Amino acid sequence: MEVFWDFVKAFVVGGLICVIGQVLIQTTKLTNARILVLFVTAGVVLTGLGLYKPLVDFAGAGATVPLTGFGYSLAMGAIEAVNSYGILGALAGGVTRTAAGIASAVFFGLLNALIFKPRAKP
Repeated sequence: MEVFWDFVKAFVVGGLICVIGQVLIQTTKLTNARILVLFVTAGVVLTGLGLYKPLVDFAGAGATVPLTGFGYSLAMGAIEAVNSYGILGALAGGVTRTAAGIASAVFFGLLNALIFKPRAKP
């Protein structure tokens, strides 16, 4: 039964993050790219303020899978690297922590382009 509630918490929190994005799309003139940057930046800022970690602890993948979770991973990587290597760790820590996700996105994007015929929208 514990696993069921973990799924419910992840679904609700992830869904609320998506609802915020949908509200921004429908009620503002922000482009999708600006909303993407806003979400990643919000994840970094909330992590830096110590507000996002409790949400990750509560919701798990519901908080780490959306774009705010990418910002969280960048910030946590930078924080951990600064604690280990000093101020220069801030430059590499976020990239090191998110490298697997970035590499897999590039790989699967390439694989998708090889399997299907990519073309620009008219």
